[in-house]
Amino acid sequence: MEHNKGRFDRLEETLIASILGAMTLVTFANVIARFGFNSNILWALELTVYLFAWLVLLGASYAVKISAHLGVDAIINLVGPRMRKAMALFAVASCILYSVFLLKGSWDYWANFANLPGTEGRWFPTGFEDKFRGKGWYEVDSVEMPEILRFLEGIFNDGDHYEKIPRLIPYAVMPLSMFLLLVRFVQAAIRLWRGEIDNIIATHEVEDELDEIAKKAEG
Repeated sequence: MEHNKGRFDRLEETLIASILGAMTLVTFANVIARFGFNSNILWALELTVYLFAWLVLLGASYAVKISAHLGVDAIINLVGPRMRKAMALFAVASCILYSVFLLKGSWDYWANFANLPGTEGRWFPTGFEDKFRGKGWYEVDSVEMPEILRFLEGIFNDGDHYEKIPRLIPYAVMPLSMFLLLVRFVQAAIRLWRGEIDNIIATHEVEDELDEIAKKAEG
């Protein structure tokens, strides 16, 4: 179990690092093309925006997992352990509720682009739409459709040709990342309840740990 967990952690970290690396390479290539050859990579800016969105949204859930989100701990440091735990549980419960709202909204926004039904209900999902208009034929503005993804045409576009990648691909990060965010907060709540952690934010203890790591590196 721990081995599989470590493997998934490495996969997640590798994906985030790969996205950051791809952003850097695309941006660098576009700068070289523009200032070195007086040209332009037309799809570079749009692709970079999508990659940045994937980086931020996936990174948000990963930061919850490693308790890297910044927070204010001035008040919780003034109370005892039991009150601190109660306040942390209230905070994580609020985050779980907020994540549910985000997951519903992101699914409803993305679903029709994948020819899937959105959910019914204003705040919480009460079912799925009976009637909806599939938007699998919607494309992005500039990023060309790679040949390796042509099989998607038969699934989402009735076999018609895609000139650009369908929007369902870059937009898929929205429900995916919000689902991961919800899972991370549920995991944090379980760890809080068990007493394995006493908060879900990065506190001054993190700064002390970073200073200790820096001192070891210097030594």
